[in-house]
Amino acid sequence: MVAEVPSRSRKPSRLCAVIALAAALAGTPQHSVRAADGGDGDAKVLTIAVSQSVDSLSPFLAQRLVSTTVHRLAYEYLTNYDARDGHTIPGLATGWKSSASKLTWTYAIRKNSHWSDGRRTTAHDAAWTFNKMMSDEKAATANGSFTANFRKVTAPDSGTLVIELKKPQATMTALDVPIVPKHIWEKVGDFSVFNNDQRYPIVGNGPFIITDFKVDRYLRLKANRDFWRGAPKFDELLLKFYKDGDAAVAALRKGEVSFVQGLVPAQAAALKKTAHIKVNDAPGRRFLALAVNPGARAKDGRTFGTGHKALLDPAVRKALFHAVDRETIVKTLLQDHAVEGEGYIPPRYRAYFWKPGPEQRRAYNPRKAATLLDRAGYRKNSDGRRVGKDGKPLTFRLLCHATDPADTKIGKYLYDAWREFGIETRMECRDNVSDPWLKGHYDLAFDGWSVNPDPDFVLAIHTCAALPATPRDTGSTDNFICDRKFDELYARQIAEYDPVKRAEVVKRMQSRLYDLGYMNILAYPNAVEAYRTDHIGSITTMPEAAGNLWGQDGYWSWWSAEPAAGHGGPGGSDGSDGSATEVVVGIGAVVAVVAVAGLLIALRRRVTADDRE
Repeated sequence: MVAEVPSRSRKPSRLCAVIALAAALAGTPQHSVRAADGGDGDAKVLTIAVSQSVDSLSPFLAQRLVSTTVHRLAYEYLTNYDARDGHTIPGLATGWKSSASKLTWTYAIRKNSHWSDGRRTTAHDAAWTFNKMMSDEKAATANGSFTANFRKVTAPDSGTLVIELKKPQATMTALDVPIVPKHIWEKVGDFSVFNNDQRYPIVGNGPFIITDFKVDRYLRLKANRDFWRGAPKFDELLLKFYKDGDAAVAALRKGEVSFVQGLVPAQAAALKKTAHIKVNDAPGRRFLALAVNPGARAKDGRTFGTGHKALLDPAVRKALFHAVDRETIVKTLLQDHAVEGEGYIPPRYRAYFWKPGPEQRRAYNPRKAATLLDRAGYRKNSDGRRVGKDGKPLTFRLLCHATDPADTKIGKYLYDAWREFGIETRMECRDNVSDPWLKGHYDLAFDGWSVNPDPDFVLAIHTCAALPATPRDTGSTDNFICDRKFDELYARQIAEYDPVKRAEVVKRMQSRLYDLGYMNILAYPNAVEAYRTDHIGSITTMPEAAGNLWGQDGYWSWWSAEPAAGHGGPGGSDGSDGSATEVVVGIGAVVAVVAVAGLLIALRRRVTADDRE
């Protein structure tokens, strides 16, 4: 199986390979090694600390925020979102029009976009991308909802893309699908297992080109000097993976990285007092939720997993939610770096934001929670434990992220809150939560998604169509929810072109999800992040007024970022990262563990269910 054709480059020496391996194992940016080797020592490198692991470098599989952020940098979409207010603007398509029936859409593909191997990007690449998703269910894993309604996609010529629909579709100017080079990807065999990490550089046409990746270590990108919108100001981006948030903050303080995201309140407060560091605390585009296993199922009707049967009772789910004080979570645990959760769409997207009325709202009400459990037949025994008709005490597993401080804090709060009602909770915090999640081996779990300006994707993951085909397959479902009324509303909103009418249907969908009780939106966390002002001179937030930098709905932050005067890399304002002698010492320290390097690199990628997009 061949997936990437490497562009011409100087073959690295064996010494360089050893140095690169040492840098990867030690977590050291490779640009410091190149400086010692006489390579790109003057490169301006922007180093970003990230806490999440890439699930896949294949745009057909990736769903995690760090991965989709990388893909926005490496590939063009048909359209983009304006950094100022999120309205649709041209991307790979310079313009578009629809037929009177709204069933045929024609896009003019720009002539000045080129793949990084020199070939011109054409409408044939876009047509192939969409047709592959339509014809191969494995290629539709991540973004299949966008093409499910496509009847036919053609490219009459290199500059024209035509999409014919089965019925009207309101997302035709918000197709968040990376367009890939046909001449590369048509060589791929099984799209369910190919992760696009075989050869580098990876051919793309975005503002940056992926040049190297080591699982749970780093991901490197270089600036695309031929990008049609203009080359980025930094020569390279380096995403360094930190399992521990305090370690990332320490690296920021020392100047080893330029940017850190996902700060906890205490870290943000401390960094605000630190010279040359700016903290950005802005309304976020994601929600934090408590998800209930509704009974994992597949499209073929078979159920699987080990979800607790008691949670299939709506009264039990409502009781759990009435026992949770979201105000305490926001004010005490998140220290007001968030907004109390209501509906499924964050308030940042005002047109779609919804919250329940007084009669519908599941407010904090301990007395009501206790009454619901009593009526459902789960009364307390002599030990104060809630037991069912089978005499077994209620104990729920709570799946959480071992590396997320918020999960730990909120999990402890839930443990105490539910224990007062006689319900025990067993925290199951793991580095890899995706495996048990996809297999349905959980009762409750922390969930979170980043929402795009168009909410279709995060709505689609709760439709019956998103379920896996069989228990052995992987669908695009978030939480195995399959509700016919929700599906009917989804079909209505996707076919509604009137923005006001569509927004009303989207609100009804959120109301339906709320009433089903499988999702309890706890909060809308702020985007709390920080960067060194002696590394980054200027950078664009999205939206420009009180917006975020990490995980934008476009590539604006990293494309627009300008180095501060005199900054050449994360080693310091002068761009130095250490002498050749220091690099040799680093190699010596690695020699003892070189024998296990192959094992580290071969480890299966870790993915999480946090910050998904």
